[in-house]
Amino acid sequence: MGTSVQVTPLCGVYNENPLSYLVSIDGFNFLIDCGWNDLFDPSLLQPLSRVASSIDAVLLSHSDTLHLGALPYAMKQFGLSAPVYSTEPVYRLGLLTMYDQYLSRKQVSEFDLFTLDDIDSAFQNVTRLTYSQNYHLSGKGEGIVIAPHVAGHLLGGTVWKITKDGEDIIYAVDFNRRKEKHLNGTVLESFVRPAVLITDAYNALNNQPPKPQRERDRDFVDTISKTLETGGNVLLPVDTAGRVLELLLVLEEHWTLKSLNYPIFFLTYVSSSTIDYVKSFLEWMSDAIAKSFETSRDNAFLLKHVTLLISKNELDKVPDGPKVVLASMASLEAGFSHDLFVEWAADVRNLVLFTERGQFGTLARMLQADPPPKAVKVIMSRRVPLVGEELIAYEEEQNRLKKEEALKASLIKEEESKASHVPDINSSDPMDIDSNNKHPSLDGLGQHGSKYRDIMIDGFVPPSTSVAPMFPFYDNTSDWDDFGEVINPDDYVSKDEDMDPAAMHVGGDMNGKLDEGSASLILDTTPSKVISNELTVQVKSSLIYMDYEGRSDGRSVKSILAHVAPLKLVLVHGSAEATEHLKQHCLKHVCPHVYAPQIEETIDVTSDLCAYKEQLSEKLMSNVLFKKLGDYEIAWVDAEVGKTENDMLSLLPISAPAPPHKSVVVGDLKMADFKQFLASKGVKVEFAGGALRCGEYVTLRKVGSSSQKGGGSGTQQIIIEGPLCEDYYKIRDYLYSQFYLL
Repeated sequence: MGTSVQVTPLCGVYNENPLSYLVSIDGFNFLIDCGWNDLFDPSLLQPLSRVASSIDAVLLSHSDTLHLGALPYAMKQFGLSAPVYSTEPVYRLGLLTMYDQYLSRKQVSEFDLFTLDDIDSAFQNVTRLTYSQNYHLSGKGEGIVIAPHVAGHLLGGTVWKITKDGEDIIYAVDFNRRKEKHLNGTVLESFVRPAVLITDAYNALNNQPPKPQRERDRDFVDTISKTLETGGNVLLPVDTAGRVLELLLVLEEHWTLKSLNYPIFFLTYVSSSTIDYVKSFLEWMSDAIAKSFETSRDNAFLLKHVTLLISKNELDKVPDGPKVVLASMASLEAGFSHDLFVEWAADVRNLVLFTERGQFGTLARMLQADPPPKAVKVIMSRRVPLVGEELIAYEEEQNRLKKEEALKASLIKEEESKASHVPDINSSDPMDIDSNNKHPSLDGLGQHGSKYRDIMIDGFVPPSTSVAPMFPFYDNTSDWDDFGEVINPDDYVSKDEDMDPAAMHVGGDMNGKLDEGSASLILDTTPSKVISNELTVQVKSSLIYMDYEGRSDGRSVKSILAHVAPLKLVLVHGSAEATEHLKQHCLKHVCPHVYAPQIEETIDVTSDLCAYKEQLSEKLMSNVLFKKLGDYEIAWVDAEVGKTENDMLSLLPISAPAPPHKSVVVGDLKMADFKQFLASKGVKVEFAGGALRCGEYVTLRKVGSSSQKGGGSGTQQIIIEGPLCEDYYKIRDYLYSQFYLL
């Protein structure tokens, strides 16, 4: 049997719900992505709750809520405790995304699904990998290798490659073939004929016009400029630290080019922290950004035209006038974008510019599906400090609770003290002495007795008892316990007024501080309450959708899948219509084994190939001659299959003499490199008609393809043409020297 592979969707099939999938490889359970959406509906996570305790490892592909938003809740409520793997940007920006989600909701509701501590706890043990890094699992996962590769959708976004016994399982969702300002395109096309490919159908029905990126960016900024020129404001609902990075670079470049003075604001609870971290992730970005930094030390995210804000109060202080605000959340369900939409929607001069499809069931999706003019009902909530009788009642309740806690703690302490100091009258331990009894030897000290009660003195005469004490004992429970001085925890509690919010480290292993304002919000213990009211908003502003999602469209997806040509294909995450459409296409043009499972439906995609594990016997290996090939060593082996004493299949030396075999040439010759090699040997050489002309008579041609359709390495031949002369044999020897012969 081949490597056993089972796939079970936990969320995100036949719809656009969050992504979460259970992939079992030879009994080792991977949870690939652990997403939630901006509605934070716990019912979506029920399938995850049933398998969380059996998860052996978690792989995260992207840093947004749809791919990792449920991680803190699952670890807190479901007992998910498996190690987590991601790239560094997915870890850092994912953490900031969850902070922004929590703070956005805590300011307008009694949000209790998870806390900042839960977020820190979930992310504190994430193992961060670099692109193309092979990470070998141990223990139960022995023999499994995982490696992240470029996805191209978000910074640090990952196509996961899982390898076991030479078979590849590829998880590639939300990938993007197109190179953008801050990201390179995906490397998915570099994988050929994997055993299993798990991919999404999200964009299967979305075919974008073949428009160059420069033209697309020009349309984007022209749309914004027209609104600003007419005196309107532009609101871009964005994610916390994902696609917004591309938008910032597009705006920054255009403002610099046109010398525009309209202010641009990036408004989230963690905007400053986001940009600070992004500045240090240049090696994860596009080749153009990395090259620019190497040559001129120019960091693309030293934004000169964008002001970073972390509270709406800062924005309210900005003078009136046209402005551009990029504010989270993209769904308009919460955060600053929700409040700004309510304020600006009634003005016909304003523009709400959506750059991604809203999540299903959210305000953004509703507005995109049914554009204005229209009236929408929204809930406006805000947190206000308690005053008057409410504050008095709150303080009285807190005092009552503190007294109850203090009394309870005192009773517990007293019980513990009694339990640890009451003598055991049945004990025969010679060290146990009743401290209430007077000892004759001490009474005999006369007036000096009180001075020397608690020390041993010369001439001490033990009492006439069967067992003499070694040390005197006196009860001193008011100040000491069995191990030394009693510690009062209250002495070590810092008062709120002594705490400096700006100096508080928040964010667990963030190696830095959050914005001072964000830290103040976290540490704010002022008694408060949430007040809400329903408003009817007359939407008169313009609403426009322009695709900046950073995903490959339907045509591109089909082309990539045909090139990769997996042996088995599993489709997830997409509407029912899109999933069925892509399934039928792939059955005809990609591979005969295409699956689209339902929630909690387990499908077996084990390879049809027969594979066996065999041990190389010591007797065989002792006579093998290896040749160095770069970082590896290779050898030709003639052997026969047998069984060892423990009945394991083993390769043993053949009993008869080894049959002759044709020479095997190992290596990959690049004609350009060989041209330089011949020139260094004094041979006159040049390219002519796709062939290499060597000297006066000999020509080398390379025929065949190293990446032929259908997979494998294809066939390659190098043909030497020319008369049998001295030059012919000399060049042939030079050619053979570039290979390894077995």
